[in-house]
Amino acid sequence: MEHERPVINDCIHHPYEACNCPPEHRTGTVAGHDHAGMGHDHSAMGHDHSHHDPKGFRNQFFLALALTIPTMLYSHTVQMLLGFTMPTFPGSNLLPAILGTILFFTGGRVFLKSGLQELKGKQPGMMALISLAIVVAFGYSLFITIAEVANLGFAGMDFWWELATLIAIMLLGHWIEMTSIMNAQNAVGELAKLLPATADRIDGETTTKVAVSALQAGDKVLVRPGAAIPADGVILMGEAKLNESMITGEAAEVFKRVGDEVIAGTITSDAAQLGQGALTVKVTRVGEATMLSGIMRLVREAQASKSKTQVLADKAAGWLFYLALGSAIVTAIVWISLGTQSTDFVLERIVTVLVIACPHALGLAIPLVTSISASKAARTGLLIRNRLAFEEAAKVDVVLFDKTGTLTTAERGFVAARLAYASPLNNTDELLALAAGVELNSEHSIGKAIVSQARKLNLQLAEVLDFRTIPGQGATGVLAGDTIIVGGAALLTSRNIAIYVDDLVRADAAHQAGNTVVFVVRNSELLGSIEVGDVIRPESKQAVYDLLSRRIRVAMITGDANGVAEAVAKELGITEVFAEVLPHQKADIVRKLQADRSKVAMVGDGVNDAPALAQANVGIAIGAGTDVAIESAGLVLLSNDPTAVAKAIDLSKRSVAKMTQNLWWAAGYNLVAIPLAAGALLPIGFVLSPALGAVLMSLSTIIVAANAQLLRK
Repeated sequence: MEHERPVINDCIHHPYEACNCPPEHRTGTVAGHDHAGMGHDHSAMGHDHSHHDPKGFRNQFFLALALTIPTMLYSHTVQMLLGFTMPTFPGSNLLPAILGTILFFTGGRVFLKSGLQELKGKQPGMMALISLAIVVAFGYSLFITIAEVANLGFAGMDFWWELATLIAIMLLGHWIEMTSIMNAQNAVGELAKLLPATADRIDGETTTKVAVSALQAGDKVLVRPGAAIPADGVILMGEAKLNESMITGEAAEVFKRVGDEVIAGTITSDAAQLGQGALTVKVTRVGEATMLSGIMRLVREAQASKSKTQVLADKAAGWLFYLALGSAIVTAIVWISLGTQSTDFVLERIVTVLVIACPHALGLAIPLVTSISASKAARTGLLIRNRLAFEEAAKVDVVLFDKTGTLTTAERGFVAARLAYASPLNNTDELLALAAGVELNSEHSIGKAIVSQARKLNLQLAEVLDFRTIPGQGATGVLAGDTIIVGGAALLTSRNIAIYVDDLVRADAAHQAGNTVVFVVRNSELLGSIEVGDVIRPESKQAVYDLLSRRIRVAMITGDANGVAEAVAKELGITEVFAEVLPHQKADIVRKLQADRSKVAMVGDGVNDAPALAQANVGIAIGAGTDVAIESAGLVLLSNDPTAVAKAIDLSKRSVAKMTQNLWWAAGYNLVAIPLAAGALLPIGFVLSPALGAVLMSLSTIIVAANAQLLRK
């Protein structure tokens, strides 16, 4: 059974974890969890989260520190050890007891309340252990003080200064921890800040400034130079470069023109410097439907999910509670049975065991790493939807890429331009300019690909007149009295256009590679051919190389013909190819790869990839993918760059390594320290005091926190 934490009003609550309370439960104070007045109050807006504000722990720590210093200075033990005395006044001998009691009911309240909740839920853990330690120290010290004042003749040493330092150091540890976790969780808040508060909605001939929340799908908005896009949409007018790094993680600005989609929160460049005007955008998605809102939801889901290592740490905390009690009982039995030590010594050992057993570092070991890794991943364009999948990525030894839309763009694009064997043209730029001039007004995807390539090359397009489409063949236009025709093989046949064998061989090779070939004819003379196809992403080759260099097998799966698949695989350096695979067979291929116990990561973007993404050990949906693919995946790449797959695996390995290091350090520290606290080394003259135990324990917490912070580098 997974070691779950107490659930109050359906809100998972624990001081080490993110607040996952649903909005309807974020009103008022969760019963029994106001955490000593440190701001643990959910605002009516549902976005307060002040109960995780490090300032609360900071204020409590400094209050505890102010009380701890005089408690230590007026402690008889401290004065004796350090050889000094303090000015006395009536009642000064009771000052440590008074201040220690105040500390117990102020700074110690947070631990007492949380520990009580764990005990009520019959799931004792970290907070229960801390509570047990300070309750025992307080009770014992109070008894010693009363015995001393009442002259009862009981020989013993109080632990007021140890109690004070324990509470102060624990609060310091919480302050450090909450500061780190809050910094990690701020990733979601920073995403929310990307959205502008208002938008310029176009109403007829005028613009009206309205709240972004008032926008609806179908509205038209004006986005001025340097402003942020208020909602997801499509550009109707204008062009500009957009900074999408906060969404995709890619630093380079992306040029957008009419017809291109834009994402809420992305920022237009200063168009005054670029000679570009404002954008007119048609809103397609608003509110929770926008990509930015989806990202925020996925980040919240990631922070709420647990990893295998976290579950193990939770269980270990529960075991340690019983181990601490057992160790304290054994300590008492052994020393009493030996009869060589006084009662006060035995009680001191029991207190020390309970203090040293507090697994504060264990509680911090995993959550802090997962919070930082989720934040770091989100800032680099990787969303962790499921922590189990993220941890599993560290073990991946096979990456299976879907071809279309993942390694290729899934859009028809320019592949190559070739002059005919006997072409009178000087270069392929002339060929492209002629073809683009004819296709300038075409709505066909092939025509658009040709025009797009010509514009990329900044070619001067020919002014072609009398544009017409030829059904089933292509398009035609007139240039300087010459008829220019752009079309497929049927065009050559119907018009008896002569074509050399070399041209036929090249066209056939292009067809075998899965490309479409269109020919450019002037009057009755063949000028050349242009190949259009599913273009390989420029980053795909590097993505494959990165994985192979890490000794990870790379395979490709596609529904395309063998020839097309082999051509793409050869260019990318992939030797393992599964072609002509039907959608329902993709999951079977994943199972086939898993048959030898390989850990398989499936990378895809389409609806037909969903079963395979779910079957894989790690499903990775690429940024432009469908909602179905994203919901089936454990990891989501916000960009279309497949090189992010290797980066995701690297981050997973580093995160798992940090979690493992922290877990061993925290657990190992407790296993070594408990025998020392029990007095195992007394024969050689070493006795571990409660105060030293508290210092060492908090030092362990700080080491764990510092180790987790190294993940940011």
